[in-house]
Amino acid sequence: MNDPRTVIRRPIVTEKSMRGTTLGKYTFEVDRASPKPVIRDAVQRLFRVRVTKVNVITIPGRQRRRGQRYYREPALRKAIVTLAAGDKIDLEKLG
Repeated sequence: MNDPRTVIRRPIVTEKSMRGTTLGKYTFEVDRASPKPVIRDAVQRLFRVRVTKVNVITIPGRQRRRGQRYYREPALRKAIVTLAAGDKIDLEKLG
């Protein structure tokens, strides 16, 4: 089994993602090669909660410019994890 900390990189704490916490939905940045069952297992083992649903979004990297040079940012993969009723994750402790 994979180490859960290599699958889940960090929680995404924005205004939009925090609105979902009232519905039991938490957003994490995850490893780009991890499938949904591995993400589900990592969240369950890391936070000791029950996961009912996992949605995954791949955001392509944007082209940026610094001076005269252009470069491409790396792609980002987000997972929106829905927890079972009554379960919740305290994101403040993760710090």
